[in-house]
Amino acid sequence: MSTPHNEANLGDIAKTVITPGDPLRAKYIAENFLENAKLVNSVRGMYAYTGIYKGKDVTVMASGMGMPSMGIYSYELYKFYGVENIIRIGSCGAYKQELKLFDIILSENVFSESNFALTLNNEDCHIVSSDKNLNNIITRTAKETNISLTIGNTVCTDCFDVYMTDVNKFLARVPENFNPISAEMEAFSLFYVAKILNKKAACLMSVVDSKYIKDIATPEERQTGLNNMIKLALDSCFYL
Repeated sequence: MSTPHNEANLGDIAKTVITPGDPLRAKYIAENFLENAKLVNSVRGMYAYTGIYKGKDVTVMASGMGMPSMGIYSYELYKFYGVENIIRIGSCGAYKQELKLFDIILSENVFSESNFALTLNNEDCHIVSSDKNLNNIITRTAKETNISLTIGNTVCTDCFDVYMTDVNKFLARVPENFNPISAEMEAFSLFYVAKILNKKAACLMSVVDSKYIKDIATPEERQTGLNNMIKLALDSCFYL
């Protein structure tokens, strides 16, 4: 079996999938964290590896950047490969002054101005939630492994927020009292696809830039400097 974007056979992909955006990050995780990792997809260079982590079968598959790409891969994983849980791991920009580079954030609810839900499912929806049970597992795992975790609402944008001409005008359009703590570009489509297919999704992010600090993580730091977040996602798979 295959889809237009995935050459894996049925049984090649585990019930729980970790999805970094970057294919090279998926390769890094497979090579450094998984046992007996096998490449099961390379279509469009969107690598997927299935292996074993602490006795559990886990797949790590890249999603690409942006909601359309995440929407395609998450839909196919849930709908055609029997995946039950997807944990996105990625980078984000921080909207709280106390957040520092590589702090880890877990999204509760995500807001987007996108018409992703309207286009996919004829629903005028702009706020969607992560799976509470999955978030509880991640939160408990963070406590057990002494990994600091910030939990809050996030925004999902159609463009890289660093390039916005005026990010404050965007933030003024966010619903009152939503109070986002960070921004990224994939979680809304992941959460919405999980919602309509009755699956589970969560989003972990590491801060790589902030409106309050001048430092921005380099591409190399983004790829390899996120190990605490990677380990937290993988350790959470033990309970799934």
